[in-house]
Amino acid sequence: MEIEIFPHRYLKASTTEKFLNKLYDLKTVERVVIHGQPLPKVVTYGPARGLPVNHSERKIINVKGVPIELTVMAGRFIVTLSDDSELEKIKKICEEMFPFGYDIRVGKFLKDRPTVTDYLKYGEDGVYLINEMDRRLIGMVDPRSKLSSSVAVVEKREE
Repeated sequence: MEIEIFPHRYLKASTTEKFLNKLYDLKTVERVVIHGQPLPKVVTYGPARGLPVNHSERKIINVKGVPIELTVMAGRFIVTLSDDSELEKIKKICEEMFPFGYDIRVGKFLKDRPTVTDYLKYGEDGVYLINEMDRRLIGMVDPRSKLSSSVAVVEKREE
């Protein structure tokens, strides 16, 4: 089951960190994908091309002990759940964290089968690698990016 959480404003890094930590405290949360406006390290075009961008919200946040460099202003979260038993808890977390408002939709938002991009990313050995890879990574990576710079894995710890 997947849900889309759409806050009515972009979130600061500190709010994003608190929200993700509260989400990962829930047992049914399997994966969270963050969408938003990019926060580049350098200017990519124009007369200032190549100069560093010193955006105050491009920070390293800590999610369940995993340092994650925030490369986007969080504006939308897609959360994969194992079942819908904790949907009400997620709504309470959203009410607490987003007093300015939010929307939640239930639906299918992420790929669950390998895409052409996955095969391009992993080359000739891609068929073998894709069959053996973690299913949570399917459809998650741009073929031109490095996996480590675009995906962070936060492991769930059983207590």
